[in-house]
Amino acid sequence: MDTQLFKKAYSLIKNANSILIVTHENPDGDAVASVCLMAEIAKQVKKTYWLYCHNSLNYQNEFLPHLDEFKNYYDNFNFDLIVTLDCGSVERTKLEKEITKRRADQLVLEIDHHPRARAYANLEVRDSTAAATTEILYHFLKINKIKINKNLADCVLTGILTDTDNFLYPSTSPETINIASEMLAAGARLPQIMENTWRNKSIGSMKAWGKALTRLKINPKYNFGFTVLEAEDVPPEITEEELEGMAGFLSNLNGVNAIMLLREMPDGTIKGSLRATKPNINIARLAATLGGGGHAKAAGFSINGKLEKTENGWRIV
Repeated sequence: MDTQLFKKAYSLIKNANSILIVTHENPDGDAVASVCLMAEIAKQVKKTYWLYCHNSLNYQNEFLPHLDEFKNYYDNFNFDLIVTLDCGSVERTKLEKEITKRRADQLVLEIDHHPRARAYANLEVRDSTAAATTEILYHFLKINKIKINKNLADCVLTGILTDTDNFLYPSTSPETINIASEMLAAGARLPQIMENTWRNKSIGSMKAWGKALTRLKINPKYNFGFTVLEAEDVPPEITEEELEGMAGFLSNLNGVNAIMLLREMPDGTIKGSLRATKPNINIARLAATLGGGGHAKAAGFSINGKLEKTENGWRIV
């Protein structure tokens, strides 16, 4: 870890008057927890801050600190510092125009564990080997000698658990396990985290999971598993949090090289989620050819179109 980089990042926060803290659309647990952690830091150093996410959240407010402060709008864009967390690309913030065309005196700090899509930040803190963005933020806390209270511990552990699917993904390292253990010792509430990130499924979402499992097929030529969810399979009352982890769960299929979940989204696009567990498979290369990206073992993409069932399977039209 680059100690000076983390110290520079903390200096940006302490020197700012107003801070926008933002993560990607349809945020997962790591994204939400990273924003909550940064909000806790901003509060400790008495900064004015604004938490932004393009989508509304559906987590219980008492689950993590500052959840009730999230907004999907902003009053104006006169922030001194913009902190983007777990975004992968600036496009995923849904604030691409505002960020890339910001004033020269508006600084951007990017902290992420995804491979870089394109540079846009004044200061970039990135480690694509980290299991979660909150794992990087753990080192930010330690290097800057910020005491890890129960709120911060909850945030770090939530990000790690959700982005490793409870330590099942290959991204889990001995260091990841050690950090999680330290967070438990610091007061992280494991039962409440599990209740909000794993045991949070409604009957509607369980039926959607069932649809995906029923349609699961294997392409024998490439030993590639795949399944689909049509728009009507996912009722509007089902939250993104309830569907989180579906692709990771499907990757438990024995013997396949990789799996792909295609899901019709309300905006007319198809979201593709790719997962692999074999050491010689880099699923991010496939995602990149489809305009997406991600990690070697967990990647995704989005394309325009609809799913259509045919005699031979499914196609995108």
